[in-house]
Amino acid sequence: MREVDLDELDAQQVQLLAEMCILIDEHDRRIGAETKHNCHLNENIDRGLLHRAFSVFLFNTENKLLLQQRSDAKITFPGCFTNTCCSHPLSNPQELEESDAIGVRRAAQRRLEAELGIPMEEVPPEEINYLTRIHYKAQSDGIWGEHEIDYILFVRKNVTLNPDPNEIKSYCYVTKEELKELLEKAARGEIKITPWFQIIADAFLFKWWDNLNHLNQFVDHEKIHRM
Repeated sequence: MREVDLDELDAQQVQLLAEMCILIDEHDRRIGAETKHNCHLNENIDRGLLHRAFSVFLFNTENKLLLQQRSDAKITFPGCFTNTCCSHPLSNPQELEESDAIGVRRAAQRRLEAELGIPMEEVPPEEINYLTRIHYKAQSDGIWGEHEIDYILFVRKNVTLNPDPNEIKSYCYVTKEELKELLEKAARGEIKITPWFQIIADAFLFKWWDNLNHLNQFVDHEKIHRM
């Protein structure tokens, strides 16, 4: 495996590359573990390496969606606008537990605190709702990329925010109309958004957003949407 020069990258972000992600097959069955570093190298993705991930969409009680702009220190998709929080469950007993996706929901609780400073008691796993899964692949640059089965998680709650500037450059709550304007800016090349957020916004998000009180009709834990 080719060594990548990490000296030019942000030290705090490089430390996170040692975390152990959960390797899966295309049916989301666990087949092992590998470092975040190795999971995100395009050369390994091209060989089929696939890992488990999640995307959180957090709405406040006014039904506005919390967006973040990834910090410029991020190794993949720096400076891109995206949904509330996107990360990976880790290969540890707490986050490997698969019953009702509790391991993934615990990982989401952990990362909501790490990235956005949301106190863990404000987002208990039982208030993080698992809708469905999406399988996608995307390159960030010539070296790094993503290949994930992404658990889509919804939260509706007013929360306390204290973002880590190493993770998040900016954040804002948006209405549907404001998000549509943001997507149009991205289409014109004025801003960048993450590929998974683009995929979810194009295919599903507004339909879900229109039905925040009736999300049960969209819960599908059997199907993996291949995007």
